[in-house]
Amino acid sequence: MKENFPSRALGDAVEAIASLPGVGSRSALRLALHLLRQPSENISRFAEALGRLATDVHYCKTCHMVCDGDQCPICADARRDSRTICVVESVRDVLSIEATGQYRGVYHVLGGIISPMEGIGPSDLEIASLEERVKALGSCEVIFALSGDVEGETTAFYLYRRIAGEGVKITTLARGLGFGDGLEYADSLTLGRSLEARQPFKP
Repeated sequence: MKENFPSRALGDAVEAIASLPGVGSRSALRLALHLLRQPSENISRFAEALGRLATDVHYCKTCHMVCDGDQCPICADARRDSRTICVVESVRDVLSIEATGQYRGVYHVLGGIISPMEGIGPSDLEIASLEERVKALGSCEVIFALSGDVEGETTAFYLYRRIAGEGVKITTLARGLGFGDGLEYADSLTLGRSLEARQPFKP
């Protein structure tokens, strides 16, 4: 790709941008040319912000949400209900639920869902730490806020078998969400209602 550009630096930038998910070569070229028209200080700030993703972003030692230190602001907030744990696939799902303003519990980010087709098994996810949290709490509610597709249902069933026990209430989102829909595609109203109307999980 780079040999088609009059500037090696431009070619490198296009290749880097095109490596992002959902960005094709044409879109990458358009974005690179847009950046090229910006003042040099703007480009420097942009590059610095991206560089800080590698050096300054950490994962919460409790819930695995992204944060700036050892613990995320949600886990550190004493006003949150630490006995209600919402299990989600990704950081994006946390942001989607928080945007509803209707949930006051805490989270547990799995970092994916079980998907044999993609080579993702239980050991690749943050399941052991969820078991430890639930065991330490004893009495708690665990909400499965996973996608409604086959992989999401498989993951929920696996989690249920690992954490179900006396004092553990396991619920799932009400199906105001379409089958197979990811949380990031749900509007705040629908997602908020699905949380409020959550129901017992039935394996």
